[in-house]
Amino acid sequence: MAKKNVIIIGAAGRDFHNFNTYFRNNDQYNVVAFTAAQIPDIDGRKYPAELAGELYPEGIPIYAEEELTNLIKEKNIDDCVFSYSDVTYQKVMSMSAIVNSAGANFVLLGHKDTMIKSTKPVIAVVATRTGCGKSQTSRKVIEYLMDKGLKVVAVRHPMPYGDLLAQKVQRYAEVADLEKHKCTIEEMEEYEPHVVRGNVIYAGVDYEAIIRQAENDPDGCDIVIWDGGNNDFSFYKPDLTITVADPHRPGHELSYYPGEVNLRLADAIVINKMDSASPEGIQIVRENIDKVNPNAIVIDGASPIKVDNPELIKGKKVLVVEDGPTLTHGEMKLGAGTVAAKKYSAGEIIDPRPFTVGKLSETFKIYPNIGKLLPAMGYSDQQLKDLETTINNTDCDSVIIGTPIDLNRIINIEKPNTRVYYPTFRTPNVKKNN
Repeated sequence: MAKKNVIIIGAAGRDFHNFNTYFRNNDQYNVVAFTAAQIPDIDGRKYPAELAGELYPEGIPIYAEEELTNLIKEKNIDDCVFSYSDVTYQKVMSMSAIVNSAGANFVLLGHKDTMIKSTKPVIAVVATRTGCGKSQTSRKVIEYLMDKGLKVVAVRHPMPYGDLLAQKVQRYAEVADLEKHKCTIEEMEEYEPHVVRGNVIYAGVDYEAIIRQAENDPDGCDIVIWDGGNNDFSFYKPDLTITVADPHRPGHELSYYPGEVNLRLADAIVINKMDSASPEGIQIVRENIDKVNPNAIVIDGASPIKVDNPELIKGKKVLVVEDGPTLTHGEMKLGAGTVAAKKYSAGEIIDPRPFTVGKLSETFKIYPNIGKLLPAMGYSDQQLKDLETTINNTDCDSVIIGTPIDLNRIINIEKPNTRVYYPTFRTPNVKKNN
């Protein structure tokens, strides 16, 4: 039987994992290419032969998603496997229409073919959207387990934006490891809170190799925490799945892929940020949980913020800098910085758009609905420089840094600024959803 020609449609994460677990040594398929979206400047690379296996001695090229239609026709593609997350159902089916009209099949792989079994117990922390509060939830779970005397190793959803071979397996045990692995802002935001807390975190490209090393970590491993990314489902078969939902975006838990998968797979569901959400939004999330997963444990979670210098907010003209992906494809209209601006009575939130330069100006063109918030984009040195220049250009009294890490450590902010962050979330109520 002739091999099927395949394109994996991705964004430098789930796409590589789907290849590794389902296609890498599968001689029924010929993976011709990956396509790349969502993340800037990740196309034009190659999935290296050393990771692709003996069936792909030349490696596999990565093209921009915009080339998909032409690739299907030119390469005689049979199947296109959609392999990234945090997209609307409309987007998923629009992509299916593009693929089908070009003559190929549209494929979605499920967890049976992509989850890896660990020798250690696994708790998966996932979400219905980007920016729901997975990181807070993961940290809370880890703190609880560490208090019980357990050795906890976290494994983070992939963010391999650089040298893929060098990023095959990455271990972070101290802050210096962030520099060692040349982390972007987006990576630092996820890894740093773990290492400063005292637990080891792994990430990379090859999640079979990662879990085997994590299970035998030199500091010990009693239990693995899957710290999810976007609203993707776990790469590992979990013994417990905790899904985080966001009442600031009610209804999204049933309209974004694959967030609803996580909602349906959940053993426990955290409705997060209830201290700043509307009662109507909270009720919509409760009703949607009841529709698709009435047996889940529902946890009511609050996300109180901490502000280092509230006097820099009250009555001031402030620039609010928030987590990049949460504002871009996460489509959030507020974050910790915005909550702080309102709570501490900022005089005005300054619109950064007249002051943006370079890559940040391009980001606002791609995501025009960001509004008056500034996304902390840092996938490259140029983006970091443009972020620094934009902040320092902006006509404001002070800057509210609502990102998970202190930007002062990696860029030079010339204006008075204060950090805002979620120390962890509180759980005022835990109950069975009936």
